[in-house]
Order: sequence, then C-alpha cells, then structure tokens
Amino acid sequence: MGINKPGQINFAQAAMKLRAYIALMLLLVFFSFSIPNFLTPLSIITMIRHVALNAIVAIGVTFVILTGGIDLSVGSIIGFCGMIAGGLIYEGLNLKFLGITIYFSIPMVILITVILGVLIGLFNGILVTKFNVTAFIATMGSMYIFRGLGMLRSDGRTFPHLIGSPELKNTGFPLLGAGRLLGIHYTIWIMIVLIVIAVYLAKKTPFGRYIYAVGGNENAAKLSGIQVAKVKTIAFMISGGCAAMVGLIITSELVAAHPATGTSYEMNAIAATVLGGTSLAGGRGSIGGAVLGAFVIGILNDGMVMMGVSSFWQTVIKGVVIVLAVIFDQMQNRGTVKTVRKQKAKQGV
Repeated sequence: MGINKPGQINFAQAAMKLRAYIALMLLLVFFSFSIPNFLTPLSIITMIRHVALNAIVAIGVTFVILTGGIDLSVGSIIGFCGMIAGGLIYEGLNLKFLGITIYFSIPMVILITVILGVLIGLFNGILVTKFNVTAFIATMGSMYIFRGLGMLRSDGRTFPHLIGSPELKNTGFPLLGAGRLLGIHYTIWIMIVLIVIAVYLAKKTPFGRYIYAVGGNENAAKLSGIQVAKVKTIAFMISGGCAAMVGLIITSELVAAHPATGTSYEMNAIAATVLGGTSLAGGRGSIGGAVLGAFVIGILNDGMVMMGVSSFWQTVIKGVVIVLAVIFDQMQNRGTVKTVRKQKAKQGV
C-alpha cells in the first residue's frame, strides 16, 4: 500500500493538470457520436471562430488572474467599446461647439477603440493599486459603470447597418469579422497573433516573470524590487485591450452595435482560464492553458446549441462547469501545497 500511494498521488496530480485536455477529448467524442457531421470542416471553422472570441478575452483575463486579481468588467468593456466603435461609424464624432462632425477611417476607429479598452484597464488598475480597492469590487463597479455608459451612448438603442459610406471614407468595417486571409477568417488570425504575443510576454520577458512573482508572493516581489502596482496595472490594461478587440469583432460580425453585447463573457473567460490550469490565487497558469479552456467552453456551447439544448439548461450547465473548474483549482492548490510540504519534510526544513 505504501508503495502505491505516491504513484496514486502523482497520477491524480497529472490528471488534474491535464483536466482541460481530458474535458476537450470527452466533449469531442460525445458530440461526434451525438451530432451528425459535428466535425465537418465547415463546422470546425465555425466553432474555432466562436472559440476565438472567448480565447482573446481569456488571454487578457489570464494576465490579471496570474497576479492574484480578477476582472469582472471585460463583458461590459466589450459592449461599451462596441458601442463607441458603432457610434463613430454610424454618426461620427459630433463636435457641437465647433459645429462639425468628424468621421474616422476604419483603422482609426479600431485604434481608438482598442486604446479606449486599454484606458479602461488603466482605470481598473488605478482603483486596485492606488486606492486599494479589491479587484473583485473594483471590476464589479466598472462592470456596472461601463454597461450603463454603453446604454447611455445611444439611449439603449442599436447602431445598425455599420457599413460606412464611400463619401466619408469609413467603409470596410464588416471585413474585420467576416474577412479572410489565406482562407482563414481574420478573427482566427487575430487570436493566433495575440496568443503568440501573450506567450512571448509571459515566458520570454521580465514582465512575464514579474507577473508570476507578484501572483506567487506579492510581499516577496516587493522586497525583490518589483514594481507590483505597475505590473498589476499593465495586466488590467492588457485585459481591457483584449476585451475591446472582441467588442470590435462582434460588432463587425453583426454589422451593428448593441449595448448588451458581451454579457456573460467575463464568466466564460474566467471559467476558461481556471479550467486551463490558472490558479485563482495567482502565480500559476499559462496562456496556452487558458486558450485550451476557451476551446472547452466554446465547443460545449456550440455542441449544446447543435443538439437543441434549451438555453436555460445551457446556463445551468455553464454554471456547473464554472463551479467544477474552481473546485479542481482548489484541489490542485491543496495537492501542490502537500507536495511542497513533503519535499520540505524530506529535506529536513
């Protein structure tokens, strides 16, 4: 019995670390048998496009969670930034005091919107680091603030038919969500580029090391000379920028902007991140794991829709997935702590 126990612990820890892979394989097998033509090329491309949206948000949220924080505002940032972009295309920037209206080119609209998302992230970071508001409360407040501002931007109405006008030189916005390069949708390319950049930041730069250090032990990070407030703020800025990009993509796909866009995306992103092995306590996780978790959430969503599962049951099932993800995270944390204690005991520490 004593010989098997360590092996059992190692197997359990390995299974816990690979939980996203296991869940993904089980979902693919289940839906392949339950849904005809589930894995056809067209179906796969459609699912990856849907996954890309959750993956992009999850990338940003991962940086925040790695520092030991949380970002509940990303869904509202998606909706608010989509409304800003839609307004700039639909009615331009009206400078009443000058009696003029400015219409921006689509690249400028995209740039302005992403910068706005980054600035909202900066706002969240300042609340957390300068005013010592816990990340949960700060981003919950931001969630309501920017959802409300999105509603106020159009009095709750939609900005429709965002195709622009040749005379105003602001056409081409629908291409962001529907265009292709080498036969692959721009949305997927954007996801791939952001994954590469995020992995490089996390693994190959001092900032990435600081992120893990802050999440692992904030006090030790401060004593080692790391600017903790700066690192946390940049993490929130990355999260805000990623959410803004998703707001642009969704608005482009719909060719319309609605203030309710992005609802529940924060929960999907957090679930994907934690399911992919990122600890809610911070200091442990990876961008690749978060993306894998996004694939699990995305395929689960699409599979349930294709099976005709009631939207009410879909909500229940996603809630169960989130709870299970957190439970697995806590189990992995306890397993890690026990392993460290055993190692210390063996070393006589």
